[in-house]
Amino acid sequence: MGPLEALAILLAAVGAGTINAVVGSGTLLTFPTLLAFGFSPVTANVSNTIGLVPGTIAGAWGYRRELAGQRGRVVRLGVGSLIGGATGAVLLLVLPSGAFEAIVPALIALGVLLVIFGPRISRWVGAHREGGRGEHWWVWPTVALTGVYGGYFGAAQGVLLMAILGIGVAETLQRLNGAKNVLAALVNGVAGVIFTFVADVDWGVVGLIAVGSVIGGLLGASLGRRLPPPVLRGVIVVVGVVALVAMLAT
Repeated sequence: MGPLEALAILLAAVGAGTINAVVGSGTLLTFPTLLAFGFSPVTANVSNTIGLVPGTIAGAWGYRRELAGQRGRVVRLGVGSLIGGATGAVLLLVLPSGAFEAIVPALIALGVLLVIFGPRISRWVGAHREGGRGEHWWVWPTVALTGVYGGYFGAAQGVLLMAILGIGVAETLQRLNGAKNVLAALVNGVAGVIFTFVADVDWGVVGLIAVGSVIGGLLGASLGRRLPPPVLRGVIVVVGVVALVAMLAT
């Protein structure tokens, strides 16, 4: 890996960290960059997942004010993310590489539609919500399933999480974005731990992505916290559509 390739990977990681903190889908910057420089898909995927962990943690730290008072929710949903992320990582290692290719675009499209119609759906859900925790019963299992997807590949994981949380949890969009960053960090973290021990990892790439994603995560958190809810929702939709088009084009 030459200096120009290293610089390109670093810059892609800064962009990925920024996008992940605001919405998600940063993998769509770093993963294709690694493929373009000749890394195998599995090595690129696992190295990218490990490298993005510090960036997702940085993004969560940038949203620490919005996370205040959400410890119980984050712990509860975080258990689902950990279970799902570990499951997805194992599936990546044992299933054929094309196993999820058909369903991933459909999941992203569904996430975009849910974000668009989220306010209307969430009002309906609010009228039928059970219990006093401010979240519907199906949020935990769907967060866990999103963790499976995130541990397997992860592009647009944030779009799916924001769709689920925005509809099923009675909370502001910015506070939910903070929770999303923690959940994504847990998914990437547990998958990264598994990959470290059993997969082919390029640690030079991991280091570059880690440094770039931390810078981007802090920048993205600073930017994202200033966006009004309608603008944030629009950004989520745009990123989701771009992710869908990119995946269908490959």
